[in-house]
Amino acid sequence: MSVPSLGTGPGRALVAVYGLFALAAGARASVQILTRFEEAPLAYSLSAFAALVYVLLTVALVRGARRLALAALFVELAGVLVIGTLSVLDPAAFPEATVWSVYGKGYLFIPLVLPLVGLYWLLLRRR
Repeated sequence: MSVPSLGTGPGRALVAVYGLFALAAGARASVQILTRFEEAPLAYSLSAFAALVYVLLTVALVRGARRLALAALFVELAGVLVIGTLSVLDPAAFPEATVWSVYGKGYLFIPLVLPLVGLYWLLLRRR
């Protein structure tokens, strides 16, 4: 008996949003790293890391890899909270915004809400 994918039913919307964020953050970070990395290496590297987390989450949700998805969701939530707080307390440390700067303000605060929705979905789909 196969385990239904976490990306089925309403989870498809979650997969779609994570896929879109993976694409958006990855494209943005790629352009920034390739064209002006020396301007803000920390910010651009953090955006690339966020994109990798989003790719990992998309794949984990589609494949039903619950533990991997949970771990990635906690990494994402920690990243948003830590980077968000640091970018508010010391804006000079982030001369360019990351996906997680100011708790995802540049992305309508979706990066702050998304891991909470993901955790809710995973806990709801628990056996």
